[in-house]
Amino acid sequence: MVDTVSLQFGNGGFLYWAVIFFVLALVAAAVGARGVAGISMEIARIFVLLFIVLAIVALLL
Repeated sequence: MVDTVSLQFGNGGFLYWAVIFFVLALVAAAVGARGVAGISMEIARIFVLLFIVLAIVALLL
């Protein structure tokens, strides 16, 4: 059974959380919470970068 909410490296968990934080940022921006939107976008960006780095490492190994 695959747990889609976990932050394990091999199952795309970072990408899942990046999408969640991106949607949170869009909702926060829509209601005018610019601080929350900025922080959420920064977290989403970090998760996407981690996903890309780990995907490249996994492909090379």
